[in-house]
Amino acid sequence: MIERYTRKMMGDLWTEENKYRQWLKVEVLACEALAKLGEVPEEAVDTIRAKAAFSVDRIHEIEKKTKHDVIAFLTNVAENVGADSRYVHLGMTSSDVLDTSTAILLKEAADIILKGIDALLSALKEKAFEHKDTVMIGRSHGIHAEPITFGLKLAVWYDEMKRNRQRMEQAKETVSVGMISGAVGTFANISPEIEIYVCEKLGLKPAPASTQVIQRDRHAEYLNALALIASTIEKMAVEVRHLQRTEVREAEEYFSKGQKGSSAMPHKRNPVASENMSGLARLIRSNAQAAMNNIALWHERDISHSSAERVILPDSTILIDYMLHRFTGIIKNLVVYPDRMRQNLEIMKGLIFSQQVLLELARCGVTREDAYKMVQRQAMRVWEECLDFKSLLSEDPDIRKYLSEDKIIQIFDIAYHLKHVDTIFKRVFDS
Repeated sequence: MIERYTRKMMGDLWTEENKYRQWLKVEVLACEALAKLGEVPEEAVDTIRAKAAFSVDRIHEIEKKTKHDVIAFLTNVAENVGADSRYVHLGMTSSDVLDTSTAILLKEAADIILKGIDALLSALKEKAFEHKDTVMIGRSHGIHAEPITFGLKLAVWYDEMKRNRQRMEQAKETVSVGMISGAVGTFANISPEIEIYVCEKLGLKPAPASTQVIQRDRHAEYLNALALIASTIEKMAVEVRHLQRTEVREAEEYFSKGQKGSSAMPHKRNPVASENMSGLARLIRSNAQAAMNNIALWHERDISHSSAERVILPDSTILIDYMLHRFTGIIKNLVVYPDRMRQNLEIMKGLIFSQQVLLELARCGVTREDAYKMVQRQAMRVWEECLDFKSLLSEDPDIRKYLSEDKIIQIFDIAYHLKHVDTIFKRVFDS
């Protein structure tokens, strides 16, 4: 229920009802600030607080005529407030309301996203420690390389997601900026003190300098932080997809009772949730590109950014919230097959120890070039003839000049590769 409610909150954040609620909050606070400066009667502010209200349907009705959403909103508020509505929006421009309220929404969205990141971090940590010593093959270029543990793979993911959390915190800080500076940012018709008051009440910082808008590099940073989170989730999801391939089958998404994988083939168990992550990550990265394009506006402002932001800000925050929630579930319920990992580890008949043979020969005085040739000669026989690597080494007279049978046996010890697992875990999880 908690997870469901958190996800619902992100959607609620971007409803029209809530958007206008934030607009009204900004307008009322500006009136309060004006009253403190003696520019608006206190009685008028009391009336505005008591009567200011709006109707989404009525705003839509007015906007059909005005073709301007903020004017439609202000007209509707004025219908409820009466004569004292003349003090509402005094000296302000539309973007003072739009950009400041958007900062509120993005800040609140960031808090929800950070909770989602924390939940995913917790799931990754728990699974990493569960499989800290679960040995599997490490791959480069998709080819068997040397042994790792599944826990180490998850530790790498955890460490990357920690960086995403730091970036999200920074993006939240960057975007938590308000503006009440008038038509072109000069405060010609409204005092900077109004901006300071409104921003302080809203938990925002005043923009040090603005035009008619808050500068869009801030929003681009925020969207890029979301794109990086999405890309990390996709990276992890792609790995789950690879591990679930029939030929690999070292881990797979949980397949619930009654679930079906294919309309045609009853045997199918597909990594559909992870594939879903890849698709959504593409959308968020595209939205980040749109945010980058929004930085370059004409002179003090145009509205080319506005139409894009009405899509990319709610969509990206809702999508990343969903991705975090869903991938946390994938990790929590991930089915891991340690026996299959061990089987795959042995497929290459000992080739995964080739580097150790190379290094031991070098320690015995063989040049690296000669040692490489000696080891590769036998390694290629394993590839081509499906022979046992250790046996081939023991039978090679050139290699046996330098390595005893006991030394060769000692080399083929998986523990050699895992001796620093505890050190890596300490560095990742104790910091």
